Amino acid sequence: MSTVKAYAAQNATTPLDGITIERRSTKPHDVCIEIQYCGICHTDIHLVRNEWGVSMYPMVPGHEITGIVTEVGEDVTNFEPGDRVGVGCFVDSCRKCQECLEGLEQYCATGMVATYNSKDYDGTPTMGGYSEKIVVNEDYVLHIPDNLPLDAAAPLLCAGITLYSPLSHWGAGPGKKVAIIGLGGLGHIGVKIAHAMGAEVTVLSQSLSKKEDGLSMGADHYYATSDPQTFTDLQGKFDLIINTVSATMDWNQYLNLLRRDGAMVVVGIPDSNIPIAAFPLVMGRKSLAGSLIGGIKETQEMLDFCSAHNIACDIEIIPIQKVNEAYDRILKSDVKYRFVIDMASLKA
Repeated sequence: MSTVKAYAAQNATTPLDGITIERRSTKPHDVCIEIQYCGICHTDIHLVRNEWGVSMYPMVPGHEITGIVTEVGEDVTNFEPGDRVGVGCFVDSCRKCQECLEGLEQYCATGMVATYNSKDYDGTPTMGGYSEKIVVNEDYVLHIPDNLPLDAAAPLLCAGITLYSPLSHWGAGPGKKVAIIGLGGLGHIGVKIAHAMGAEVTVLSQSLSKKEDGLSMGADHYYATSDPQTFTDLQGKFDLIINTVSATMDWNQYLNLLRRDGAMVVVGIPDSNIPIAAFPLVMGRKSLAGSLIGGIKETQEMLDFCSAHNIACDIEIIPIQKVNEAYDRILKSDVKYRFVIDMASLKA
């Protein structure tokens, strides 16, 4: 065991603050990583503030982790000290169920072991990336391609794969018209990836305030959903809509924007259930679906795709001491487009 510095939530109402935690010694198949950067995901805020009612304390958040390998177990074959690596939203799974065997560990039948706010199979609480280092089984560690900056690559481990997986699964590409709802931490990377896949990309945003940004990221069109005319002009237009927004909205309006056999995929989780009318679905053989991150194989595929197309997240780097301020700013949509913590600041 080793003791490392971290930032943790002690309960749902007090600010995150410094703490020391223990990391396990490196087992034969483990990789020890010195964390250099960790992205801030909105999920961190939900869990820190116990908004989903499943939080365990003390909690060290963070599942968008990049860093450098410092030590490997004796049986590790795919990593060596000095490698640039990443860790995403989970650090283990049962490895036996059909989902795991198909490389879909995020849907593990017994439940994946999340990078934080979870329990490992030995009962040890998992602690995330707001810390100096982490020890992870090699099967759940990703290679970060050399041309991707470690800071701007960090959010790809959650935001990137959250958008890449449904875009890939539902066949975004040449000849397909794709709409991204929301140009935020998730939406902005979805625009970049969908554009690189060759799709015709439209952003559907509450206002036109980020239109210039969206077009520069690869969007072909940009519409304000606050304008009722948008839903008239775009009726029956899209093959695929990715909804990145967790705010409550009328999904039926957006289902009407799908072509026959089109799909709307939800990746943002609203606070309350949203009523769905059958009519927009049955009148066009349309689908309403959901998607959750991606498996390890697909996440590496996403990183390699982003490397090939020079895609990274637009980020604002902060020291760990400003994490509570960053949480408040995220809730005000005051970031373009993802916060990333420079973990060297823990040593300050």
